[in-house]
Amino acid sequence: MRRVCFLLKVRADRLDEYRAQHRAVWPEMLDALTAAGWRNYSLFLREDGLLVGYLETEDFEAARAAMAATGVNTRWQTRMAPFFEALDGAPDASMVPLAEVFHLD
Repeated sequence: MRRVCFLLKVRADRLDEYRAQHRAVWPEMLDALTAAGWRNYSLFLREDGLLVGYLETEDFEAARAAMAATGVNTRWQTRMAPFFEALDGAPDASMVPLAEVFHLD
């Protein structure tokens, strides 16, 4: 299992709305993430908009590709894109994994 951590930046004026969106993630989106192999997926949001994402998966690129192939992901990413600063494409395409330097097993 690979652990993946990434950073994104939520616009400061959209923090409350971003939180509200994630209190009501569509059931079909949750099902698609699970089917695509996203495990233990968490998002953490700092007050300045720094978003830290964490997930576990066998193969991150395969898991991301499986999500990209779903219509629900396309709709979700389109809906979420305006919340972010400095994206290089859709939010999920901008998830650049950080290098893991330590893990307490």
